[in-house]
Amino acid sequence: MEYRIEHDSMGEVKVPADRYWGAQTQRSRQNFPIGVGLETMPREIIHAFGILKQAAAQANHVLRPEKMTRQKRDAIAEACSEVISGKLNSHFPLVVWQTGSGTQSNMNANEVIANRGNEIAGEKLLHPNDDVNMSQSSNDTFPTAMHIAAVLALEDRVLPAIDTLVNTFLRLEAENQGVVKSGRTHLQDATPIAFSQEISGWRSSLERDRELILLALKPLQELALGGTAVGTGLNTPAGFDRKVAEEVAGLTGKDFRTAPNKFHALTSKDELVFAHGALKALAADLMKIANDVRWLASGPRDGLGEIFIPENEPGSSIMPGKVNPTQCEAVTMVAVQVMGNDAAVGIAASQGNFELNVFMPVLAYNFLQSARLLAEAMVSFNDHCASGIRANREKMAHNLHNSLMLVTALNPYIGYENAAKTAKLAYRENISLKEACVRLGFLTAQRFDEVFHPEQMV
Repeated sequence: MEYRIEHDSMGEVKVPADRYWGAQTQRSRQNFPIGVGLETMPREIIHAFGILKQAAAQANHVLRPEKMTRQKRDAIAEACSEVISGKLNSHFPLVVWQTGSGTQSNMNANEVIANRGNEIAGEKLLHPNDDVNMSQSSNDTFPTAMHIAAVLALEDRVLPAIDTLVNTFLRLEAENQGVVKSGRTHLQDATPIAFSQEISGWRSSLERDRELILLALKPLQELALGGTAVGTGLNTPAGFDRKVAEEVAGLTGKDFRTAPNKFHALTSKDELVFAHGALKALAADLMKIANDVRWLASGPRDGLGEIFIPENEPGSSIMPGKVNPTQCEAVTMVAVQVMGNDAAVGIAASQGNFELNVFMPVLAYNFLQSARLLAEAMVSFNDHCASGIRANREKMAHNLHNSLMLVTALNPYIGYENAAKTAKLAYRENISLKEACVRLGFLTAQRFDEVFHPEQMV
């Protein structure tokens, strides 16, 4: 491999000749060989750095045109556009397990953008610190990147995935109007429910999760940029924080604004904790929905068997013909991961000391993994399972009329205690509720038929 010599304040460093990163990135590669190739800084963070560096260059050009010339701004902007597009992903090799402020990833961005910008300009025009990092510090850029990445992940990936699954459930509700089945509580038979009502519960849960995510978005739209090292805004021109937030908003089309208190913005991560709590709520509801679906589809002969789900792949290496609810299992595993991530997010956020939180990379890694997994799991579950759900109406009707809890309909006519005696006799002797009720003398056969209508109990 060919190398070139780069230098920083600590001296000279050999850097691969075909890479745009510089000395500080190379030192981080050498000093943190942890999770290499597996746990690199999330691409969403790199994308966000491209956005904020471009926004900062434009804000500096407006406020400090003598330092950030049009030529420098344009070179930075063009290099940033390549970062944003993912074209330069291979030039961002650093792992999550680095300095807790994300300083090395900020410098990775500065070095790549400077070197690529110089290549574009055809001259040594840009310096990583003096130009690309102008009016910034790692301490305000990394939390800014976290908020940008979080908002984009929630608005552009998680919310659309929720909407897709909600629309599928709306269609299934309409298709299953009038289909009555046995309800279940405590995994035991309960009074009847319409299948459309059961589905509406799934839909409404997702709609409420959507509302919670929307509530979490507003505080995430506040950006720390402009606070620099400790929140005082040292080395920034007047109005930089507001201007750079406007530029980020313009580049993303999102309602970003400057954080009113930069001391809070640098050290506290409560906005991300709150937002991840909404993701955990979504994970909990998806766990419930996926479990409901696989229970209802259990069988095909010895389970509940009340719905059919798509058969996507063979389910066993030894049992021929077996098909499993694999999409449900994938969703539930994702839910488990998100719940675990929530613990990491909360603990990381609790570690703000004085003017800075130094657990930001691990917090960002877990938050963005949760958002990405939930979005992808919902799309997969929708496309390969939920959209193909069909009611087994015959089995639903059988289970409904075989349920002892239909006896609840008799409460107004024979009372709770007599209804309980009826149910127990029917269960003990394996006879129908009607037979038990008539044998006990609580109702005549004719009167039983007049008052007992399971389909009207919903």
